[in-house]
Amino acid sequence: MKILTLLAAVLLAPQVAIAQPVFDSHVHLWDGDKSIGEYEAQVKGAGLTITGFGGMWFGGPENQALAGNPASIRAHNDALLALAKRHPTMVPIATVHPYDAAAALDELQRVAGLGVKMLKIHPHTQRFDPADPRVLALVRRAGELGVVVVMDNANIVPGGDSEKLFNLALSAPKTKFVFAHLGGLNFRFWNILKMARTAEGLFGDNIYFDISATVTLAADAPIEEEFIWTLRNVGIDHVLIGSDYPQFSLKQTLDALDKLDITPAEKAKIRHENARALLGLKP
Repeated sequence: MKILTLLAAVLLAPQVAIAQPVFDSHVHLWDGDKSIGEYEAQVKGAGLTITGFGGMWFGGPENQALAGNPASIRAHNDALLALAKRHPTMVPIATVHPYDAAAALDELQRVAGLGVKMLKIHPHTQRFDPADPRVLALVRRAGELGVVVVMDNANIVPGGDSEKLFNLALSAPKTKFVFAHLGGLNFRFWNILKMARTAEGLFGDNIYFDISATVTLAADAPIEEEFIWTLRNVGIDHVLIGSDYPQFSLKQTLDALDKLDITPAEKAKIRHENARALLGLKP
């Protein structure tokens, strides 16, 4: 009887949730150490544990990553690398401006030599055209150096940007890209990848996405089924989680992901496994 009572107590006891590993691929560090401290406090306060995060410096109220400032960009990249040394869970995401041409290529070469694995460039914030030949030269060189190129894809500019990003990635098949926000509310465009990958001589397996911001809008919304359909068409293996901190919190983002009607295995890939494979991170 005592054994049965003990067994029943175990079965009826509240189940303790097992923390799932998370890599947050999209964190803005506008104020250096202060931003990291606030971010980590927010994550801890939400009861979350992260295996790492991708931190970038440019953007925010005063964007200093515009063309014509290569010395300033270099200094900010150095500050970012110094932050990463002080915060081992941080993967530094450097930047350059494509219109700085040779100076941008030199800075890319330099930061890659210092161990940088990711480069973020932002057509809207940095005011450049993704179809410009200087952009193609830069991203091709990034691919040669093994650097993943992250580009904004929120489609907040007139005419959108998905088509240009798609053709840029096709023109640089040896470069891996992460298009942030999965096209925003124009995410449906990216279902073209399912067809593109069947065309002889046409690629698309070098295109990845983070679903920062967009997932918080799609979860529990009329567009959720189409959003999930898109995730599966672009390939769950090609999707990363990102918070877009400080605009959104990691908790908001993970809560939204949990609401999506996809399998636990698919969620695990998005939370951590895909970033680990793409960036060569430790398990």
